Amino acid sequence: MSGVRLLVGTRKGAFVLTSEGRRASWEVEGPYFGGWEVYHVAGSPADPERVWASQTSSWFGQVLQRSDDGGKTWTAVGNDFSYEGQPGTHLWYDGTPRPWAFKRIWHLEPSLDDPDLVWAGAEDAALFRSEDGGKSWGERPALRCHPSGPSWQPGAGGLCLHTIVLRPDDPDRMLVAISAAGVLKTSDGGGTWTPANRGLHSEGVLPDPDAEVGHCVHKVAAHASRPDVLYMQKHWDVMRSDDWGASWYEVSGDLPSDFGFAIDIHAHEPETVYVVPIKSDSEHYPPEGKLRVYRSRSGGGDWEPLTNGLPQSHCYVDILRDAMSVDSLDPCGIYFGTTGGQVYASNDAGDTWSAAASNLPAVLSVEAQTLP
Repeated sequence: MSGVRLLVGTRKGAFVLTSEGRRASWEVEGPYFGGWEVYHVAGSPADPERVWASQTSSWFGQVLQRSDDGGKTWTAVGNDFSYEGQPGTHLWYDGTPRPWAFKRIWHLEPSLDDPDLVWAGAEDAALFRSEDGGKSWGERPALRCHPSGPSWQPGAGGLCLHTIVLRPDDPDRMLVAISAAGVLKTSDGGGTWTPANRGLHSEGVLPDPDAEVGHCVHKVAAHASRPDVLYMQKHWDVMRSDDWGASWYEVSGDLPSDFGFAIDIHAHEPETVYVVPIKSDSEHYPPEGKLRVYRSRSGGGDWEPLTNGLPQSHCYVDILRDAMSVDSLDPCGIYFGTTGGQVYASNDAGDTWSAAASNLPAVLSVEAQTLP
């Protein structure tokens, strides 16, 4: 029977949760890299045993880790990112030179078909690629050198490249999201970039609320069967594009709040979308203290609250941008983590929920891997 592995990054290490196909109970292993912030743990679609982790510390700096056995053991790899082709000059606490010029890696996006190929999104707004299993990395400098680059401003979390969307039908076409620059896309593997923000509106934030760049995008999701259709959780507004980001329109509908961070799509139903509304940009907790996942089965046309098994009073946790994921089993499993240290799991597409893990450190990322 197939199973599911949840890769969980937290403020104090990484955890691996595993379950069989019914997903009724979970085994928790970890913490790995205890005490370190692990911003993202990502599994390779091409090899279920290949896992990547981004660990960082204000004292020790940034380290990338790779596992070749599903997260049981780890090896530090390729921490020699280059800055426009030149090594960085970062020094560790003991004076040892380490070639690292960026604050942290926010997001790792493994290739869909090559286990040795992986992309990394950094702060400040840099995109890296490794083709040799993380041994060496090279930046795609055209992104930060885009003519609009000087106008980019950091969001509350920094000027972070937090989303990388790869197209299954063309490896040279991809899309990234940066807070607070917005969405940019490429059709030549990162050689050139085009802003993809038409339709986004940031009243009271930008001098021109309909500017080409400068919008605070929190997350973008796409379904493999319909790569041209994108869903976005923006700083305010839930948005949809039907033309690979050439234009966007709002689908916030009857949500109790259109602010939030996480967004994802059902594995088998490309019109079924999930978000977790947060009260506001100054009050990062669920509206009315009720933890509700909202599901739209109409591509954002209308939304229904999913509450069975979730706390419906005095709940003041946050759900961050990489802290929601889906598996590919049938029925589809939906998972999300909270800053209160819970990882919630649904084995029936969101109809009912239970805690797969509790009392973890604040959860930064959750990624589901379907196991053979």
